[in-house]
Amino acid sequence: MAADTPVEYIKHHLTNLTYGKLPEGYERADGTVLEQATWTMAHTGQEAMDMGFMAIHVDTMGWSLAMGILFLGLFRSVAKKATTDTPSGLQNLVEMSVEFVQGIVRDVFHGRNPIIAPLALTMFVWIFLMNSLKLIPVDYIPSLAHAMGLEYFKIVPTTDPNGTFGISLGVFLLILFYSFKVKGVGGFTKELSFTPFNHWSLVPFNLVLELLALIIKPVSLALRLFGNMYAGEVVFILIALLPLWVMWTLHVPWAIFHILVVTLQAFIFTTLAVVYLSAAHEDH
Repeated sequence: MAADTPVEYIKHHLTNLTYGKLPEGYERADGTVLEQATWTMAHTGQEAMDMGFMAIHVDTMGWSLAMGILFLGLFRSVAKKATTDTPSGLQNLVEMSVEFVQGIVRDVFHGRNPIIAPLALTMFVWIFLMNSLKLIPVDYIPSLAHAMGLEYFKIVPTTDPNGTFGISLGVFLLILFYSFKVKGVGGFTKELSFTPFNHWSLVPFNLVLELLALIIKPVSLALRLFGNMYAGEVVFILIALLPLWVMWTLHVPWAIFHILVVTLQAFIFTTLAVVYLSAAHEDH
């Protein structure tokens, strides 16, 4: 990989493959000046920053979609071949996942909604698969991408805040949707206005408190998942900088420990999402 110092190596492995629009007259890293605004791949981290809000992290999008397709493909295949005689190991694994998520929903969700269990299963397995990409050694896929002409390439979508915020914002929209659907506009407004203090004089204070708590939900979901997975990735990158014999001595136990982290973070995200959706269904 193109990195002369440990700092450059770390920065390189933490930069996403970015596609976006550079303005007319922009001078690129190789000295080229764009004659017109151009949609292109970023060649440096600075170019990625200059592309602004509309830039797309191609690697995050690609691996997220790939893990989603893998999830759908595996579960569809198992469903079509399911048997009660001698189930395969994959069928047992899928059934364990379904029963595990059913247990979460049964314990946490107190409303009646047939969408919640499938949604929780999708979130848990999808996030687990994306997190699991971290167990691939940090240089393998980026080195292959570099050989194909791609300057940067990260493979763990949950180490990108754009990826985790995308999922959490989806949950947030569902929270708002069911809050209005179950409680009505008047009921939801009343809940925000008279909680936690049931007095008209404290309505402004209640609104500030409740709206802040509402907005914090997707932020906490996204940052918790991102922070834990990003920290783990940084540790893997630091281990990769060590001499070969030290690297493998530390990499294996850290990878084994991270199997727990990968599963735990998927569980925490799913459980909290179901808790928030359960609260949205409560009509006082």
